[in-house]
Amino acid sequence: MNLIRQNQSPTDPTKILIVDDEPGIRKVLEITLSAAGYDICQAGDGEQGLSAFTREAPDIVITDIKMPGIDGIQLLKKIKRLNRDTEVIMITGHGDMALAVKSLKFEAADFITKPIDSNDLETAIQKAEERINITRNIRHYMDDLETLVEEKDKKLHESEALVTIGMT
Repeated sequence: MNLIRQNQSPTDPTKILIVDDEPGIRKVLEITLSAAGYDICQAGDGEQGLSAFTREAPDIVITDIKMPGIDGIQLLKKIKRLNRDTEVIMITGHGDMALAVKSLKFEAADFITKPIDSNDLETAIQKAEERINITRNIRHYMDDLETLVEEKDKKLHESEALVTIGMT
């Protein structure tokens, strides 16, 4: 795998939570993504995934759709309620394409099929990181714009005060 991480410094790696009830898949993804420089945490089912999500606050979640208990779609909905900015990539088996498409309606970033192809994984993660960067850039722009408006408003009030003083 040749993942190229975008706009991340070595001191601030992207944190990825892997949620899958198959330990082998979690282990392969952990090894692959850790080697690419990502900070990895994992959970064996949806409930553990939700706990890990609230504890770890990952940037990206990669979750299987079909799991016992809280399935991937339910987990996606709960994550998006807690933090809309978190990007969620769904893992699906070949027979789960209708569920994968449904997950996009609930704002999943992407879905990849099992067996997981490293190129598909790379593309999905890069797409998620791009969305994260766009969201962060918009937030910074809005914060800067808000600061600029506050500064201009303050200067306007100061000017109005000087005009009022000069008129009396």
